[in-house]
Amino acid sequence: MTSATSLFLIAAGAILAFAVSYEIAGINIKTIGAILIVVGGIGLAFAMATLAGYAPWGANRNAAAQPPASVIVANNAAPPANVPPAGATPPTNV
Repeated sequence: MTSATSLFLIAAGAILAFAVSYEIAGINIKTIGAILIVVGGIGLAFAMATLAGYAPWGANRNAAAQPPASVIVANNAAPPANVPPAGATPPTNV
């Protein structure tokens, strides 16, 4: 359930619970509104937890620690020309 759907359920439930005074025999509109508010709240909490990445079933956390494939350089490849070799001292400002 997305956050938009959850907010819609909360709004519809609030309208039924607090603004509707119509009565139907055998059905309590206020109870249906309260149920929609609770279901929307649970759905919103689930959507926010998933969005924030706190859920264990969310994005793969190991993928963020590895560089993209375009950045990986083979061990025997030479460094780019503008990078000084390791251990070189930087020039001094004279």
